[in-house]
Amino acid sequence: MTSVIARHQELDDNPSMARMSMLIDLTRCIGCDACTVACKQENGTPFDVFFARVLNVEAGDYPDVMRLYIPVLCNHCEDPPCLKACPNKAIVKRQDGIVLIDQDRCRGTGACVSACPYGNIILQKSEAWYLNPDEPYERDFVKPRLASGVARKCTYCAHRVDEGLDPACVVACPTTARIFGDLDDSESRISRYIVEEGKTGRVPFKLLPEAGTQPSGMYLGPMSEQDVATLGQAAEPPVAEEVTL
Repeated sequence: MTSVIARHQELDDNPSMARMSMLIDLTRCIGCDACTVACKQENGTPFDVFFARVLNVEAGDYPDVMRLYIPVLCNHCEDPPCLKACPNKAIVKRQDGIVLIDQDRCRGTGACVSACPYGNIILQKSEAWYLNPDEPYERDFVKPRLASGVARKCTYCAHRVDEGLDPACVVACPTTARIFGDLDDSESRISRYIVEEGKTGRVPFKLLPEAGTQPSGMYLGPMSEQDVATLGQAAEPPVAEEVTL
């Protein structure tokens, strides 16, 4: 964790900034929980702690009912309320938009947990890990990044991003429902995906925009909700108010 926190200062000193984001295509998600398992292994979270949950939701009114799988994780907000709430200044937002909890500074007050409107911060009081505590994987890879008795959450796998890799959940998804990248790079995979899907009338949306947190994470709704009149057309994609590219 120290290295990814230190990266915060490096990015501050670098005039060329990125704006990292994850887009989840709900049409592609099949609710397999591969992302959940990959996240648990990467972060060593115990059995009852999940950074990458997948909600199983029934939507609509009978007889027009459909089942949706909605993956949720930290939204790495542009205006994160958790950062403002922390009395120990343990939460930082890097210049690439990734929000991190400094495991050394956190004192486990839980203020960030209460402040997050998405319920995506966990305060783990007990000493518990994914595998046995004496496993080399836990000792050498997980414990140097995460501490017990403090607040934890998704980090967009910042330790992987800093090495030029995708987050573990993105790699594990068998249907490529998770698209990750730099929104400020028009040639990044996420930027190109948004443009291409926009040609069919599918516009990204963000969870709880009324909370005013300006989350970087976003979603694409089911194909059934798109404007069928746009199928196959190459019109300019509409732009939602809460999405700025």
